[in-house]
Amino acid sequence: MHGNEFVRAKPATIKPGVMQMLRPQNMALAAQTAITWFKPPFHFDPANFNLNGAPSLGRMGPLEVRLAQDKRDVKRAQRLRYKVFYKNGTAIADAATMLARRDKDAFDKICDHLLVVDHAAKPTLSGRQPVVGTYRLLRHESAMKHGGFYTQSEFDLDGVLHSHPGLRFLELGRSCVLERYRTKRTVELLWQGIWSYVKQNRFDVMIGCASFEGTDPDALALPLSFLHHHARAPEEWRARAHGSRYVEMNRMPKEAIDQKAALRALPPLIKGYLRIGAMIGDGAVIDHQFGTTDVLIVMPVSAIGARYIEHFGGEAKAA
Repeated sequence: MHGNEFVRAKPATIKPGVMQMLRPQNMALAAQTAITWFKPPFHFDPANFNLNGAPSLGRMGPLEVRLAQDKRDVKRAQRLRYKVFYKNGTAIADAATMLARRDKDAFDKICDHLLVVDHAAKPTLSGRQPVVGTYRLLRHESAMKHGGFYTQSEFDLDGVLHSHPGLRFLELGRSCVLERYRTKRTVELLWQGIWSYVKQNRFDVMIGCASFEGTDPDALALPLSFLHHHARAPEEWRARAHGSRYVEMNRMPKEAIDQKAALRALPPLIKGYLRIGAMIGDGAVIDHQFGTTDVLIVMPVSAIGARYIEHFGGEAKAA
């Protein structure tokens, strides 16, 4: 399929009762989307920045979501990521990261960066309004041109990509929000920005890694098993963690799972993805640098519920 035609995906295997427990409510964005450090020979391409003239993608009160307009904007996003992941989080910084006080890697040069700025806050020393939330967006064409999606360092996406050759994928990553801005308003504004970007660029599928805090899968047995039994993607979408890094998610029998307790144990970001219609890949991956256990998120646009499209997209229509 091409253009604005969307693939018709099989629904995730989540029971109606479980979906009722996943209905919208106030949620905070506390989880990060993690990657393993992977540096193929990428080159900076200015055309990857400000692809749409950096118009406003949404606004709620003093908060506005838009794309980064230049290198300075990207550095502001990197400083926020450093503060959230390293200074306030559990990620382990190397000497170069500590010196720069920015979370950066080669992927930043080929991605678009979604920013939430606060127009009511005191400007920074550069005279710009502070960035309080961010998402990193990697377009299908850029990924293929420069060696692949960064998620491919953890999960084997080849089967999914090859079995859907007419679809365009968008990778979501490096999501974070400054602690005092982790409110329903900020989360909804980020999703409004993502949805606007998806519509404008006609993407068919969103993918990315989402994380649990901690590197002990036994301590995460309940939520991992819940995802395995109730949210695992059907075969055509079920990318598997690389064999050398594969961590079994099926750690408890289905009948032993307390679904309400499992939902409480899910990070807000993963819970939010499930509400919208995401599915989970096969196996988890331990990221020791970030101190997380990662799962793969697969979200065909056609699987997104109509009420969410109306909520985040306004004039958008369900596929």
